[in-house]
Amino acid sequence: MPWEIVPQGDRCLVLVFGDQVNIEIGLKCATAAAALRAARIDGISDIVPTFNSVALHYQPRPSGADTGFRHLAGEIDKVLEQAFARNAAPITPRQINIPVCYGDAYGPDLAHVAQHCHLSQDEVIRLHSETPAHVFMLGFAPGAPYIGMHDPRLAIGRRSTPRTDVPAGSVAIANLQTMIYPNMSPGGWHIIGATPLVLFDPFESPAALLAPGDTVRFIPISAEEFLAARHERA
Repeated sequence: MPWEIVPQGDRCLVLVFGDQVNIEIGLKCATAAAALRAARIDGISDIVPTFNSVALHYQPRPSGADTGFRHLAGEIDKVLEQAFARNAAPITPRQINIPVCYGDAYGPDLAHVAQHCHLSQDEVIRLHSETPAHVFMLGFAPGAPYIGMHDPRLAIGRRSTPRTDVPAGSVAIANLQTMIYPNMSPGGWHIIGATPLVLFDPFESPAALLAPGDTVRFIPISAEEFLAARHERA
């Protein structure tokens, strides 16, 4: 099977699909998570897809009940065999447009990224926005997406010194990925722009704008368009 099921403590198991970060493996994780949510296997309380694995949290029951690791692993295998069968319909990812105002006060690291990558600032914007990217997972903070993989010409690591306060909506890159900060927080990625969209609102359902498996297209906008969108939202 193209996956491995391993125990993680006494109330979690992990589906492992590989040891790399790429869109093919990310799509397998998203497909598995969607199929398992639809299956509603008794005992599983939470399903968390990541870059190359899916964590399944479950509630253990007294000895002999059908919610132990072996029983759950068998039920999971049945669901995934059907989800990954040759005649199974592939999942259709949501297409989400994320407007981004690049550079200047909204993207204070854009010039540094361009210099590091031996590109102009316009080329960085073009490479970041021209190709749709994949949402691998949410992490770090509620609703914070890890999005990739970007053009290799945008290769840059994290900042040597993280910022203590990154504004909400900041669009930042590192390791060929994008992080969008949903609220004010520390952060060590290079900020190249900002979006007026709200990434996480606990009063909405769902609370997070993005979900693993989504496809994102970054749309360059002007500072005037950014401010107008923020004003309209307020």
